[in-house]
Amino acid sequence: MASPAMKIFRYLEDLDCFVVREEYRKIADQLGLLEWHPVVWIGRLFTLDNDFGEHWFDNWELREQLKLEAEKRGISYEDLMIIDPDHFQNGDDGPYHTPEQRKKFWTDVLKSLELSYDLIFAEARFENAKIRETIPDMFIADLEQRIERISKEIRGTSES
Repeated sequence: MASPAMKIFRYLEDLDCFVVREEYRKIADQLGLLEWHPVVWIGRLFTLDNDFGEHWFDNWELREQLKLEAEKRGISYEDLMIIDPDHFQNGDDGPYHTPEQRKKFWTDVLKSLELSYDLIFAEARFENAKIRETIPDMFIADLEQRIERISKEIRGTSES
């Protein structure tokens, strides 16, 4: 049986940006996947699987431009995830596509992005093991119990 999945982002069409879905944010918080925002680990995997990827939404000047509109909606501008198409090319043997095409592509990808709970749990275990070695005070000793509790909630929701 396939693992259930969850959407990670909610697209704000009028602002042309994303915010992290609250359902995912809560789970990321429980599992220790927050760093400075809860999608850092996803960015690493999208962008060369290194620390360059953790900065995939470091575009404060773009967020600043939407600050007033976001605040009118009750959204902190720090929570806006804006696609900067230039961040998705490095100039090595390219770029092949225009910035507009890259922006359309990544917008579609993030609108449809769903990750399985199995993957999210595996990442939490991976990160927690690394933290045990590097920052023991932040190690989540009851991570497996948290995963089990979330799994039960998922099964309860899917059976309804």
